[in-house]
Amino acid sequence: MTMSRPRSTAPGHRAGRSAVAIATAVLAAGSLALTALPAQATPATAAPATTSATTSASPSADKLGDHDRALLATYRAQHEARTVLRRADRAVPDFATLLLAVREGRTAEAERALAGLGVTATRTEAAVGYIKANVPFDAVEKAVALDDVIAADVDELLKVDDTRADGAAAGAGAPGGRLPAAPSSRTPDANPYMPTRETGSVAFKEAHRTYDGRGVTIGIMDTGVDPTHPALARTTTGERKLVDTVTGTNPRDFIDLLFDASWQNMTATSKVSGPEFTDTVRGETWRGPDADDLRIGLRPVQLPQGSTVVPTLVRESDGAVWVDTDQDHDFTDEELLRPYGEKQQVARFGTDDPATPADERIPFTVQVRDDFFPGVISVNVNIVTEAHGTHVAGITAANGMFGGRMDGQAPGARLVSMRACHSFGCSSAALTDGMIDLATKYGVDVINMSIGASPAFNDGQSARALVYNRLIDESGVQMFISAGNSGAGVNTVGDPTAADKVVSVGASVSRETWWANYGSEVRDAHGVFPFSSRGPREDGGFKPDLTAPGAAVSTVPAWLPNASVAETGYTLPAGYSMMNGTSMASPQATGAAALLLSAAAQRGVGASPAELRSALYSSARYQDHVAAVAQGRGELDVAGAWKHLSRGTTAVDAVTVSAPVCTPLSGDLVTPHTGSGVFNSCAPGSGGQGAGEKRTYDVTLTRTSGPDRAVPYLLDVDGDGRTFSVPRTVRLPLNEPTVVKVAAEPRAAGVHSAVLRIDNPATKAVEQSAMLAVEAAATPAAGTPYEVRGVAHRNGTLHYTIAVPEGAKALTVAMDGLGEGSQTRWWAFGPTGTSGEAAGPGSLSCYANYAGGNGCDPGTRTYEAPAAGVWELVVESRRTSPSFTNPFRLTATVTK
Repeated sequence: MTMSRPRSTAPGHRAGRSAVAIATAVLAAGSLALTALPAQATPATAAPATTSATTSASPSADKLGDHDRALLATYRAQHEARTVLRRADRAVPDFATLLLAVREGRTAEAERALAGLGVTATRTEAAVGYIKANVPFDAVEKAVALDDVIAADVDELLKVDDTRADGAAAGAGAPGGRLPAAPSSRTPDANPYMPTRETGSVAFKEAHRTYDGRGVTIGIMDTGVDPTHPALARTTTGERKLVDTVTGTNPRDFIDLLFDASWQNMTATSKVSGPEFTDTVRGETWRGPDADDLRIGLRPVQLPQGSTVVPTLVRESDGAVWVDTDQDHDFTDEELLRPYGEKQQVARFGTDDPATPADERIPFTVQVRDDFFPGVISVNVNIVTEAHGTHVAGITAANGMFGGRMDGQAPGARLVSMRACHSFGCSSAALTDGMIDLATKYGVDVINMSIGASPAFNDGQSARALVYNRLIDESGVQMFISAGNSGAGVNTVGDPTAADKVVSVGASVSRETWWANYGSEVRDAHGVFPFSSRGPREDGGFKPDLTAPGAAVSTVPAWLPNASVAETGYTLPAGYSMMNGTSMASPQATGAAALLLSAAAQRGVGASPAELRSALYSSARYQDHVAAVAQGRGELDVAGAWKHLSRGTTAVDAVTVSAPVCTPLSGDLVTPHTGSGVFNSCAPGSGGQGAGEKRTYDVTLTRTSGPDRAVPYLLDVDGDGRTFSVPRTVRLPLNEPTVVKVAAEPRAAGVHSAVLRIDNPATKAVEQSAMLAVEAAATPAAGTPYEVRGVAHRNGTLHYTIAVPEGAKALTVAMDGLGEGSQTRWWAFGPTGTSGEAAGPGSLSCYANYAGGNGCDPGTRTYEAPAAGVWELVVESRRTSPSFTNPFRLTATVTK
């Protein structure tokens, strides 16, 4: 099953607001300049089809899911509304783009079955069992029901959120007294602004000067990378750092057709001859090359300042491109452009104002394709309209930031930029197509994607997640994806980072980085950001896998607004910004992996994706004071991972885990109420576990490789050892399920979690880990307030759980007892891990004594008709709270 419904997401996450909301708003405003599809691209009318029962190879009886059906209903309504208003107007498509994961080895059969429905696939990748198709609305259910289709996602637009620490709002201003220094050309590589040192990579590079990422190419799936930034110009060996910059968007897809204006689709009707010609769209006269095989495009392109027509000319014979950057109707004074991968050409819009520190010119590259539509030449004017991708690229591989010694993780590595996002957001189809292209066509060795959705049903079985698992195996390219910024509630991890073989990265932060990047002092030396999404998956699956630093000063395009935190007292120069999020944590891990791959290549050491994951997971540093659901196996450790890789001590024997799961959605799992870790978030009396209640969970371990004899394994628990206990050893025969008794006794209401380590003592690696998580909820009588008093430390969180019975009319929560000026809030998460706040996610929302609550009452809020189950209330004190310790009283009352 795919996404049931979208989660809310916190600031900095590259998801959250789906195409439903965005498309409705934009289409209602009538602000789109749309280009209708050529007639050849219109899907045929669907024919009747038979359905069949789902087999065990299918993730769920419902292969589409509630969220995707809601998308379909919205898209269809939009199409019908436009048809009524404009009759023959076909600009809003009469189809949806579906991403289909099909049975392995059955792609051709699935494609033929789709053809039998009148549906033509627009992309097929047999090696990974992936089909993309534009399916008429009436044929969607029939297509999804085909025997060989095992999961389906509807293409949607994922919003590009603001990753600045304060969003678009101004900071509170720098406090008096001591302030952190600003980063500069004198900043050493070991620093808290770009905290690569916290993964051990700075010491690793100093000990091994050539293990700096050289020989490795990193794929950046994002909003695009600035091709002109000086810190992204050259590697440590003098090679060009940016190998290529391309886009994964496709004007044939539903979402990209509506929202991505970077493609100019030039049909035969746009054909003109030089040296002077008149276009057939606006009837204006132009000068161009003296050739008779030219085509002109006049579609509006989205620039950072807004939409504007960018006249584009392409020559059919060789794909040469001219762009009228100065809008003077003369192409002869423009540079002849080739795709960046061929000539590394970069052109620019606008002029630079020498009186300002920024470079106001907007660089762009071009891309030419003739395989989207028959007889159509498509030219992409590839403009970076968002800073996010360049910031991510700098974290992975910047070399010489500020002109000094400050680097990203792998300064010797090269980059390939795959832009799947534009100013409106990121198409999930473009993300999937682009990921496949990166892994198979551009020679990358590792990929970072700091983008994702936040579904309520995040079991790692979406079409994208299944395709990514296969792509990692087939291509040998490991993917690292941000865990999401929907925390700090349990079960908020995103998708497709939930895929089994993707390395999902949460966002850690040190005391030094809190001070250097935020001007905020904290208690703990190391922790996890409150916004970082927590695990486990819906099926108890182990996510996030590990953590890495989630805040950094890094590169951004010089023509876009930059950002720093007002409370630090310093302002960063043009071309640099401080951003935070798991979007920043994932590239830390990706760059660290590039160091390991660089070292492995130079030493002739094996480093397959499975070996790389084993090395990273076995060496991660577990933080005892951080919940397991927040950190996974712990903080990434480059040197520790290299010890495993270099000595060949990665895990060999495979061990699978099957454990009981009880959640409001667990009946929809592949095997109902069963997953790969213990997860109980049900209410007491409905399968849940109460405080003080002891329960034993039967966890089945199966060794599926290795010697044909019983092998002894050590069992251990990292994390809440007071709640969870396991036998010390177990013997695992080959392919024979063995039950282990896991005891859980939560002494108080709240979230309890730990990591079960399953380790063969004869090897250096840890063979398997499983998440153990129980939400023990308070169960106050209706009308009787549940009350708790506590102290929240600045930048810290406290977690409380309360059971809401069926039929409750309201849940009312109130906070008082705060100290003077204390900036403290609670944040409510519903039983499926989704945010219960109408204010929406945001670092500025619902705090007492801060920005007036930002549209949210920080004192008392009532959740009408609350969903039955366990609600989690997270208390958090903001980084700008004047008090280091923040006492509070929290009360929650259920009304029947």
